[in-house]
Amino acid sequence: MQFFGERGGGARPSGEQRTLNALEPMGVVDIGSNSVRLVVYDGAIRSPTPLFNEKVLCGLGRSVATTGMLGEESVARALLAMRRFHAIASILEVKNLRAIATAAVRDASDGPAFIRNAEQALGGVKVEVLTGEQEARYAAEGILMGFLHADGIAGDLGGGSLELIDVAAKALNSATTLPLGGLRLIDTTGDRIDRAQPAIDAAMARVDWLKRGMGRPFYAVGGTWRALAKVHMEQTNYPLRVMHGYTIATRDAIAFCEQLRRAKKLANVPGIEELARARREVLPYGALVLERLLRTIQPSEVVISVFGIREGLLFSKLTAHERAKDPLLCFAEDYARMRSRSIEHARELCRWTDAIFAVPDQREAPEETRLRHAACLMSDIGWRAHPDYRGAQSLNVLAHAALGGIDHPGRIFLALSVYYRHVGPGEEGDGLSEQLKPLVTKRAHKRARIVGAAIRAAHMLSIGVAGVIDETPLSFEPQKMVLTLPKSYAGLDGERLRRRLDNLAQLLDRSAEIKTLNK
Repeated sequence: MQFFGERGGGARPSGEQRTLNALEPMGVVDIGSNSVRLVVYDGAIRSPTPLFNEKVLCGLGRSVATTGMLGEESVARALLAMRRFHAIASILEVKNLRAIATAAVRDASDGPAFIRNAEQALGGVKVEVLTGEQEARYAAEGILMGFLHADGIAGDLGGGSLELIDVAAKALNSATTLPLGGLRLIDTTGDRIDRAQPAIDAAMARVDWLKRGMGRPFYAVGGTWRALAKVHMEQTNYPLRVMHGYTIATRDAIAFCEQLRRAKKLANVPGIEELARARREVLPYGALVLERLLRTIQPSEVVISVFGIREGLLFSKLTAHERAKDPLLCFAEDYARMRSRSIEHARELCRWTDAIFAVPDQREAPEETRLRHAACLMSDIGWRAHPDYRGAQSLNVLAHAALGGIDHPGRIFLALSVYYRHVGPGEEGDGLSEQLKPLVTKRAHKRARIVGAAIRAAHMLSIGVAGVIDETPLSFEPQKMVLTLPKSYAGLDGERLRRRLDNLAQLLDRSAEIKTLNK
């Protein structure tokens, strides 16, 4: 029987054998208009994990619009950062280092000279200067890397430009680039935000396909919009401080953007102290651009993405087979392989719990099935922790893990499922678990308790060892849940097993029974 967690492809190293060398680390140096960044990933895989991430806010595009040149001080900072990045890539044994440059370098008259010096600083690595369309397409492919069924308009706001592209059904459609980056707007308006709106509206009016985003999500990419979302989290006291997949209703996002760009003193805005000073400078302009975009497009919601141009570059290098994989389940399998006692047992849990949700009154949607399978795969990641803290530690890890292909309610379902697997489905939570529960539906919370109780009972059967629960299936009658034990496992029957089965059966509105076979 196949389940969501199964993956094709050749075998990969397991457990602690998964070293950097085995994963062929890949690095991307992103030379942007505002920041210069190095990210090293564990390889060209469907769910890449950053092994290293460092940025320097250089402001290369600060004066390009008015002077036509990169600033001397900004260039010096950028080249110093790239010499360090080259040294870091050597230490990490990065086998494939790519370097890309965007709007500031593309538009500056001294851009070619800067590129020559940058390539020297990077030890001879070629720097690819992207066109606006290439920027848009890499940003869109980053969205495809980070979201399973992306369908909307993606916007990547940098210091020098705004890239927009229509992403639908895994296809990249219309794309454009507009000169609306935060640093460029500061430069062209003399840091007068009241002068920026006419230029923004005029640029957007020339993009005739933006209305196709009406009623669809708007995917917001870029450091300025992530900073905006961070302040929004602070002001709303949102408990899950994970940026990827953070969603704001369009009406609320417009009102929040208005608040930021109209603030007489940005320093007085609640939550602004969480941002670096260089980010605060461009935040009102980023808020204004987003506000005008949302009024133009009228999307269903704003979805923040930490996956962008760098991840899109990786995605573009994947085979069609790798692209087709589920990013969440790829991550879950890899994480289970590294942190659990048995990946085979984790896969067995997926199959064993399938029987519960095949019952008519427990039928689940395909999305619910994939989330349950992900929970099963990662249900044993806390086994090395002290028993008193396994639940809380597992919940914290999964709530904040670098997951793709999942929204915040799904992430919380995973975290709560594994939490209940350790503490029991009837236990009252505290701390983060209690803060997260109101963020999911009653149905999702009930399912998390059922999944946690099922995994808890399965571990009492198998003791975490593969090869047992496949031979001890569950079956269901209208008022009864039956666990069948073959004669070879009859000795597993006992008080604690029965208590855990009773807990599961009660959640399913049934009684529990153990049936032992004679052969």
